[in-house]
Amino acid sequence: MESPLQVLVVDDEVDVKWLFQQRFRREIRAGRLNLQFSHSGEDALEYLRSGGAVSVVLVLSDINMPGMTGIELLKKIKNEFSDLSVHMITAYGDEKNFRMAMENGADGYMNKPVDFASLKQDVLGLE
Repeated sequence: MESPLQVLVVDDEVDVKWLFQQRFRREIRAGRLNLQFSHSGEDALEYLRSGGAVSVVLVLSDINMPGMTGIELLKKIKNEFSDLSVHMITAYGDEKNFRMAMENGADGYMNKPVDFASLKQDVLGLE
């Protein structure tokens, strides 16, 4: 059996974990997807640095978080783990955030509320 796709979701809103687990429950149950969650950029970096980067293939990060912003996290990930794919998620779909994300190496950008059908197919390659 193929190993599950490892995704790290970074968002300071605690309910995001429940939302992602509900939206991907079939894929998680079938062993096709494994979601890890961090509630801050600092926690996400600690997870990646402590060995998580070995298995994680995709990071989905909110942009607006207290402490380290998603853009700052993106810069650090691309500097330390350049092969990791990072997609930014924001509730504030403004041109400045989009431009900053792309200039700093984001592999994708999506607005909240997240279009889970598109995320499933386009980003994760799951049917």
